[in-house]
Amino acid sequence: MKRILDFVLRKFIQTGRLRVTFSNGVVRTYRGSKPGLEAGLHLRTKQAERALIVNSGLAFGEEYMAGSIVPDGCTLETLLTVLMENINNHGHVFEEIEDRLRYVTRAWKTLNSLKTSRSNVAHHYDLNGALYDLFLDKDRQYSCAYFEREDMTLEEAQSAKKRHIAAKLNLDRPGLEVLDIGCGWGGMALTLAKDYGARVLGITLSREQLAVARQRAKDEGLDGQVRFELIDYRNLHQQFDRIVSVGMFEHVGPPQFEAFFQKVKACLKPDGVALIHSIGRMDGPGTTNPWIQKYIFPGGYSPALSETLAAIERSELWMTDCEVLRLHYARTLAEWRKRFDANREKIRALYDERFVRMFEFYLVGAELSFRVQGHMNFQLQLTRSIDAVPFTRDYMFERERESAG
Repeated sequence: MKRILDFVLRKFIQTGRLRVTFSNGVVRTYRGSKPGLEAGLHLRTKQAERALIVNSGLAFGEEYMAGSIVPDGCTLETLLTVLMENINNHGHVFEEIEDRLRYVTRAWKTLNSLKTSRSNVAHHYDLNGALYDLFLDKDRQYSCAYFEREDMTLEEAQSAKKRHIAAKLNLDRPGLEVLDIGCGWGGMALTLAKDYGARVLGITLSREQLAVARQRAKDEGLDGQVRFELIDYRNLHQQFDRIVSVGMFEHVGPPQFEAFFQKVKACLKPDGVALIHSIGRMDGPGTTNPWIQKYIFPGGYSPALSETLAAIERSELWMTDCEVLRLHYARTLAEWRKRFDANREKIRALYDERFVRMFEFYLVGAELSFRVQGHMNFQLQLTRSIDAVPFTRDYMFERERESAG
């Protein structure tokens, strides 16, 4: 197995340098022809070596969680940067085969029925709420922030994100009825009610999030203006002036794209406006990393704009605006990582070391997917009518400046 892995690594490392210590103590250094970072990797067991050959996409994260793979003389961030940059170049023959098989099976893996969607959401969002308080902002915004300035805090950037989205919703009068699909812990819905006078229905599939959101609405005296329900978007049968969805479309899955936008259309009044905010990818349709699929977001998939827009076209909705946020999520994840690291012992007390290593691997890998692997965020403004929004985009900037004070 070591000979096979040695052969694979010699072909794989084309950028930077990777020093590998095998389980028997043998050290090999693999040098790419292109300049890049240098990282070290210690494979502590034969099982780890075998696993990397058979299913590297899943095995690397699993063996890291088990402590069988560790960075050697560098940080996890540096190690993953070297590996991910080389995957960008060409991967290796086994990884390429794995990726093709994942693409063939991605439809059934993201065929998110009503039952599986509830289970998938519970897997991640029904974790102990104290965990999220230890690395998110106080509003528990678990999506890409918007850094208008370099010196913004995470709290300021998450508030800016909400203002940015609200401006695109064109909330031009109080009393508008708004649907928030995938409302999380209620921060967006409560902001739209409190700052813009909207009447909001927030829907989620997470019982943990539902309980927190309802309590927040009660505590802020907004429970007469904001309602939170445990509902799948597919079961809604009413219309709204505005629809917002932040960080939920990644959980829909390609087989349901068209149905999702058909439901947005059906729930939108003729002169209504919808804003969909999602993680995306710039390099066309792809697959979800199997480790992420298994441990973090079952049924999840970050869509390419090409496949998203194709589904929108079939729904006969107007796409009246599109914005791509490139490195904002990388910056957001970096801030989450700082807070996670600072609270590492508290998180270990909530769960265990394996969980800490799992979540650390997720946060580092996610940040790097935006820095080196073409992930980004997009915001799509959608309408049923050609004239549902003003003639030029100036109103967005004007409303955003007004709400910023």
